[in-house]
Amino acid sequence: MKVFVTAGEASGDKLGAAFMRGFKALCPDVEFQGVGGPLMEAEGLVSIFPMDEISIMGIVEILKEYKALRRRIRQTADHVLEWRPDVVVTIDLPEFSLRVNGLIKAASNIRVVHYVAPTVWAWRPGRAKKMVGVVDQVLALLPFEPPYMEAVGIACDFVGHPVVLEPVATVEEAEEWRAEQGFAEGDLCLVLPGSRRSEVLRLLPIFREVVAELITRRPGIHFVLPAGRAVETLVREAVADWPVPVQVIDSKDVPGKRAAFRAADVALAASGTVSLELAASGCPMVIAYDMSWLSRQVIGRLLLVDTVTLVNLVSETRAVPEFIGKNCVPSRICEGVLAVLDHPEGQQAAMDLTMERLGRDGEEPGLRAARAVLNKL
Repeated sequence: MKVFVTAGEASGDKLGAAFMRGFKALCPDVEFQGVGGPLMEAEGLVSIFPMDEISIMGIVEILKEYKALRRRIRQTADHVLEWRPDVVVTIDLPEFSLRVNGLIKAASNIRVVHYVAPTVWAWRPGRAKKMVGVVDQVLALLPFEPPYMEAVGIACDFVGHPVVLEPVATVEEAEEWRAEQGFAEGDLCLVLPGSRRSEVLRLLPIFREVVAELITRRPGIHFVLPAGRAVETLVREAVADWPVPVQVIDSKDVPGKRAAFRAADVALAASGTVSLELAASGCPMVIAYDMSWLSRQVIGRLLLVDTVTLVNLVSETRAVPEFIGKNCVPSRICEGVLAVLDHPEGQQAAMDLTMERLGRDGEEPGLRAARAVLNKL
């Protein structure tokens, strides 16, 4: 069996790798091609070009890179049509994925599955209708999503989120790591500016000001930044002149990242899947995110929910403070971080409920996703 899988960012790479493991368990005689990162490549993917080339977010950012993105869309669709896989599975990144799927469907009857339902419950509900005829099946990460897709006639299966099964450092491992790094005394704050170059460039200057204010308000606080592979060099260069030392964890140091997530007292993080990783490790968090002025104006007017943090949405609480768009102001963010440091227990119940609802202690989501695809082939 031949399966073509695409992903365009770190979170998609994780989903893709889990899906591929599940598929191999159910159908060992499978060949994978597509677009992916190191995790998917480790599972046997032959990537036709580097995943980073399609990792773009935001209206202005997409417009700036549109010509290059369009070439990769055409290249991907042409490769699928030539290779003729049994199924195409595109993971998230709708700006890329749905355009590829449209080209494939216009020229063939190859079955197309889109992994990660569009957030039509949050903004632009009309996106679900636009997928009719372009996507045959959707795999949803969140338990409340299938009805939105089924309402327009697209099959949708809730498969859970692989984050619930990712290894988490023990308390003992976290304490040992913290002592080894010289963080035994004082608070420890994770700084997580995202995995995309565009968002890192936008958020790091803001986070720098937050860090500068925190060190004056909380003497002795330490800062650790687990770097994403695609932005590690950028991050190291950016934090070199910060007013306080920031320890950057190498992108290849997976045990170090896990220990840091478990050991930290608080995380200052960009909006995205990382909030689920933090919840899995039981690390309280503050979410901060901003976009270009145009993206902020457009998306802000279309937003249908009052929170973009996945822990808040899945747990149906507002336990995690967030500072989005015009509220992404260093002084406000600093107050939010200090409030969480003073009362970290306020998020624990919401984090536990989130993991339970996403499938913790159940069947591996990647296996569920693979079975959902195979059942409809």
